[in-house]
Amino acid sequence: MSRIENQFIVHFWGVRGSIPCPGPHTVRYGGNTSCVEMRVGGKRLVFDCGTGLHVLGKSLLSEMPAEAHIFFTHSHWDHMQGFPFFTPGFVKGNTFHIYGAIAPDGSTIEQRLNDQMLHPNFPVPLQIMQANLYFRDIKAGEEIKIDDVTVETAPLNHPGEAVGYRVSWKGGTAVYITDTEHFPDHLDKNVLWLARDADILIYDSTYTDEEYYCKNSPKIGWGHSTWQEAVKVAQAANVKQLVIFHHDPAHDDDFLDKVGEEAKEKFSGAIMAKEGMELQVHVS
Repeated sequence: MSRIENQFIVHFWGVRGSIPCPGPHTVRYGGNTSCVEMRVGGKRLVFDCGTGLHVLGKSLLSEMPAEAHIFFTHSHWDHMQGFPFFTPGFVKGNTFHIYGAIAPDGSTIEQRLNDQMLHPNFPVPLQIMQANLYFRDIKAGEEIKIDDVTVETAPLNHPGEAVGYRVSWKGGTAVYITDTEHFPDHLDKNVLWLARDADILIYDSTYTDEEYYCKNSPKIGWGHSTWQEAVKVAQAANVKQLVIFHHDPAHDDDFLDKVGEEAKEKFSGAIMAKEGMELQVHVS
């Protein structure tokens, strides 16, 4: 087995929430919205298609024909706005398997991707894409098998619904939980189940507790969590490494440095998500 076929690597292409925020104050952590790639035993899994997907797409141009399994947590703008700019999707011979839950209004992930590329929103339709696109509707709670890779799912607490993912292969596990809001009096059982004994937990930590509970402008009900809650989840679920993710666009590099320091004081395995960062999951 080649070296790449025996590795489990997590690569961060976009780590922001809400809206891209390029500029001199976000250089170190990056300004692209959510997109995380997992290269698992020679297979490529991509989670969310924020503007980070555009950067991932450029990197794939030297590897074509390309194949990937693309998983959407949900279809709010910051998680799908990179898809129309995913260059490999326009190239014949590439293959992409696209997974997403049916929205509360009954629309499939294919319909929602199609709608964002219709006039007057976008100049060219989804049908212009020449790659093989295979869409699969999933239900939160089902298990997905991609050969020997297992992807478990669970519903998250987010306006309009969202899905969390747990990827397991050869004894290694990485979990992607973003766009979820914690409960005031208990830890979310779905989050704990996904995160159980994980090697890597990527968790929505958009706010600090101070911002979330701010009297003048509280963020309660906005569908996101805090880094303090991330630490609680990591401790309760026996996680090895916690990745603080989905940074608020208002948080510049210096602010995120401070969050990283405070989080590490509470949980030694805590790190901050940065664009371009790669983490390796140890497998048997």
